Amino acid sequence: MDGIIVLSLLYWAFTGILFLVGLIMVIAKSSSSQPVKPGLRLIIISVIMVVVGAGACAAILSGIGGGMH
Repeated sequence: MDGIIVLSLLYWAFTGILFLVGLIMVIAKSSSSQPVKPGLRLIIISVIMVVVGAGACAAILSGIGGGMH
């Protein structure tokens, strides 16, 4: 069970880092009139990861993931 907790923390940390990097890229590129598409792409990926991760956490916590009871 400890492995799942460590992997979950790593997943959420990585998701948060992706979001922050994307946000910083959007702010920096928009202030210098450069295209912000790469930063927006990172933000969209992090939002998708939040949705997938929340669904996986809900499945694990509710026991419907077919795991251990």
